[in-house]
Amino acid sequence: MAFVDKKEPDFFSKQVLEANRFYLNTQSQKKQKLKVVCGGREHCQPGYRIDRPDFPFYSIEFVAKGKGAVILKGKKFSLFAGRVFSYGPDIAHVMTNETQMPLVKYFVDFTGPDASKMLRKFGLAPGNTAQVSSPEVIIQIFEDLIKNGQTNSSYTPLLCTSILQQLIFKIAETSIIESTRKTAAFYTYQKSREIIQQDFLTIRSLDNIADRCHIDNAYLCRLFKQFDNQTPYQYLMHMKMSYAANKLQTSNSSVKELAFELGFSDPFHFSHVFKRIFGVPPGTFKYLR
Repeated sequence: MAFVDKKEPDFFSKQVLEANRFYLNTQSQKKQKLKVVCGGREHCQPGYRIDRPDFPFYSIEFVAKGKGAVILKGKKFSLFAGRVFSYGPDIAHVMTNETQMPLVKYFVDFTGPDASKMLRKFGLAPGNTAQVSSPEVIIQIFEDLIKNGQTNSSYTPLLCTSILQQLIFKIAETSIIESTRKTAAFYTYQKSREIIQQDFLTIRSLDNIADRCHIDNAYLCRLFKQFDNQTPYQYLMHMKMSYAANKLQTSNSSVKELAFELGFSDPFHFSHVFKRIFGVPPGTFKYLR
């Protein structure tokens, strides 16, 4: 029995350069109190604008890249990486892009008698925004949702609902209090993350991170302890290993070549770190993929 609808609904935006989306047949979810309708990732056009006085479903949107703005119930909020916002029935909303930095965003639309209750219980009441401390964690959950949403099986609706719940829990867990987001400490934390994201290929140690952020090691670690669920060095290693995993999947790079490219003088140390994160050595990972 088919659960994935191949025809995209009319409310999917056409103002996108690239999209990866799914749409489920909600008739197959009659007994569920929380039902995922659709979701995906959109790379918006520079002139992107959505203006809706209403929407039939509840929705969570998450900004992965770019800048823009959203107006919810007449109140304007800036959009940037890590920003989450929600809306639903009777919630007017307007979304726009900054032309030079178009949005890359994820979304999930859902319905059911538990939808509004779930959002309100975990701090995402329709018409509100939040900022998360670990955007890459939210991105991973959305990508998992898309992958499962595009799988045509009898378990697809249940899997998507389970992932939606995980998404809401994780947003609640990693949300930052608005007053905290405006502090100098949070700004320094964000800049530190950006430096790691941009320069992870050449950064080799905690000292390197601290030097490039112009702060000392102890303060850098305190910032990550306050605003994140990992240390700065763990974040660096995750960036390096994600890069390595992608190269192992898409190129003929050897384990030794990748180790040296990522700043490891010892390929055995690189393999040990890779296995700790992905559960298998890089050589096995390459063979399996």
